[in-house]
Amino acid sequence: MNSFLQVANYLHANSIRLATAESCTAGLVASMLGAIDGCGDWLECGFVTYSPAAKIRVLGVNPATIERYGLSSEEVAREMAEGALKKSGANVAIANTGVAGPDDAPDGTKAGTVCFAWGLQREDGAIRIHSETKLFEGDRNAVRHAAATYAIENLRRHC
Repeated sequence: MNSFLQVANYLHANSIRLATAESCTAGLVASMLGAIDGCGDWLECGFVTYSPAAKIRVLGVNPATIERYGLSSEEVAREMAEGALKKSGANVAIANTGVAGPDDAPDGTKAGTVCFAWGLQREDGAIRIHSETKLFEGDRNAVRHAAATYAIENLRRHC
């Protein structure tokens, strides 16, 4: 939790408003951050968009992106982060999509694969997004917890 407090202090000190756009973690990132006293100063909102239809409808993910790259892809995570920034008052976003398991996805994506995106909306309105894919070990909830922790702990590195 100490690393989470460092992230919270960073967000507060830099007047950053954060939005999350979560799929496989199903709100766990927002929940972990919401456990920190004073989070109302920097936690703007959280979107849980588990289904493809929700990603499209709520965050504006392009259906063609899902079809071309797959639901668990950095491209989809990037569009989720961008959508979270555009649909909220936040200037930083964390997004993830992946396969928590226990089974691999029908498209062959291995269980434990999580695609992340961290987005930053600059003062001039331009959006910069960094993305990456990680493979986590363990059962479904271990993957979800590890992915949420990773997303939070790497926020400062990417924004």
